[in-house]
Formats: sequence, C-alpha cells, structure tokens
Amino acid sequence: MIERRTATRHRVLKQGTLAFGSGGGVDCMVRNISSSGARIETASPMGLPPSFTLVIKTDHFLRRCHRVWSKDTKVGVAFD
Repeated sequence: MIERRTATRHRVLKQGTLAFGSGGGVDCMVRNISSSGARIETASPMGLPPSFTLVIKTDHFLRRCHRVWSKDTKVGVAFD
C-alpha cells in the first residue's frame, strides 16, 4: 500500500464531536490524528456534510475539516 499522507498519524482513542454550521452535530471516536488530518468513526457517515468542525473537548481542540474518504463507519478527514 502506498502511503499518501503528508504527516505521520498517531494512534489515539478520543471522544469527539463533528459540529455542523447549522448547529447540529454527531458524536464520533477519533482513532488517529496528525497535523493534517484524522481517522474518525461514527455510527454512520451517511448524511455528513462535505465540511464540518472536529471538536475534542478534553483537549480543547477545534479544527475545520472535510471528508476525504469513508468506508462503513470509518471516515478520513483532512484539516482545512
């Protein structure tokens, strides 16, 4: 498999939220993260907008991002 990431990702297990501009949000689990993106898991990626904000409250982390790929409950995001 060819590695296409620009930054090394670090394995984590953190509770997060995908916040939408309309005020809605979806709970997620952050599985790995880097300076350029993350892999998250949600109950279902169906209905996610093209861009959203990843919020990890315990780390005071807020980052605008967009979906790059999704498979089953897993979603890869790139930070804007």
